[in-house]
Amino acid sequence: MFRYLKEAFMFRWNLLIFGGAAAAAVVSGHADIALPLVAAAEVTYLAGLTSLPRFQGAIDAKSRAEARGITGTQPAVSAEVQANARDRILEVLKSLTEDRRSRFLRLRARCVEMSRIANAVRGETRDQSGASTELRTPALDRLLWVYLRLLLSDQAISRFLQAADESSIDKTISDLQVKRKKRADSVGEANQADDRIIRSLDDSITTAGARKENVEKSKNNAEFISTELDRLENKIQAVTEMAVGHTDPDEMSSRIDAISEGISQTEQTIRELQQITGVSDADTTPSILDTDLTGQPRAVEGMGAGRRNPGT
Repeated sequence: MFRYLKEAFMFRWNLLIFGGAAAAAVVSGHADIALPLVAAAEVTYLAGLTSLPRFQGAIDAKSRAEARGITGTQPAVSAEVQANARDRILEVLKSLTEDRRSRFLRLRARCVEMSRIANAVRGETRDQSGASTELRTPALDRLLWVYLRLLLSDQAISRFLQAADESSIDKTISDLQVKRKKRADSVGEANQADDRIIRSLDDSITTAGARKENVEKSKNNAEFISTELDRLENKIQAVTEMAVGHTDPDEMSSRIDAISEGISQTEQTIRELQQITGVSDADTTPSILDTDLTGQPRAVEGMGAGRRNPGT
């Protein structure tokens, strides 16, 4: 509540009107009457504004942004930081297959296009980058970065499942079990515990079983990632399309934050797969919307739909 009152009181138009009214009350010659009236009007204004849910939501979104070290008056990002972010994004993009790369670039291009439409609806043309204020948020960059890493995880698991011959593993387990049964029959039940061959066969069966379990887990992860890619893509498209019908940047930031906070399970899966994807969870989120991915060398010119989409 203190934060709500502070923000409402420090609003520049309130300070201007309150200060002007107070000064006028002093010079009116009836300060003993006028000043209490000005104070009463100010209290009424503060009580009314701070009780509005929309105002509270905007201040809450601002507080969350400040808690993450984000302010509306951040200094311009250095060219070196922008170059590093660009290199990290391009490194992941280059490692993807063409269809996955194009899928990400189309989604990013849609985000940029929706922001341009949102600007046009509001009659704004100053934003040359095409990324409107409410879309240029770390939370949306985080969603896009998670989406990009999900594509990389999806590719890694697909390659693993192609390389891991599940039918061959099943046959190996079956053959080992047959061998063990024959050996057990030949040595007798009393001597099985001391037989080196049986112990070796048991260990091989256990190892093959672990391989089988790993393949099953990878298949479940692949199914989850495929479903999560569709879900996250729909969420990102929905929140960018909302920008066209909403003019309050703080409300949009709050919506994006809510979606961003709901992907913890997705990030946990990415952490489990980071050994095969090569993308560390410790990496900070690069600014994807604000990073220029155009004008790249040959390696990026062939990025499928990315070359044809104006936003990429």
